[in-house]
Amino acid sequence: MTFTFNIISDEVENFKRVIVIDAGATFLDLKNAICDSVDYDKNQFCSFFLCESNWEKTREITMEDMGSRSDEDIYLMEDCVLEDLIEDEGQRLIFNFDYLTDRSFFMEMKEMTPGKSLKDPLCSASLGTPPPQNVDFDEFNAKLDAQTTDSGLDLGLDDEYYGDATFNDDEFDAGGFEVTDFTEE
Repeated sequence: MTFTFNIISDEVENFKRVIVIDAGATFLDLKNAICDSVDYDKNQFCSFFLCESNWEKTREITMEDMGSRSDEDIYLMEDCVLEDLIEDEGQRLIFNFDYLTDRSFFMEMKEMTPGKSLKDPLCSASLGTPPPQNVDFDEFNAKLDAQTTDSGLDLGLDDEYYGDATFNDDEFDAGGFEVTDFTEE
């Protein structure tokens, strides 16, 4: 059986990849196929998340065990077979390819094709230019600031945030603070 995944980005309009992969392949194989289709470095830390229909994350499949609590199940890409965790057409996944800035591709399993098999995954459609794998942090912060300003959200985090302009020395009660000299005389 093969699975066909549609992949889109919320960063770039008109970007889409379609990956066809054997249902018996691992999530690591899927990650490598995605990275090949967008020319990303395969050694960057990343994770898949299985999602509900509203994109709420339910389970993480990660590249490496990052030392989670012992009472948590760890799902590693190299050990998890696609057909063991993906059962229905329409299953949604998030592929988080940039943990530092929480950037992801949104995926949906569009088609299951019984009776077919593939040795190697295949990118059957490639539209648009993918977002860069890594972002310049100055550029990222500038975009974040612009989004905050555009949304009219005032966080009140200006130079006066800590209220030092309204600080009054007379209101400070130093009675609870005693200085003890521990040096021997």
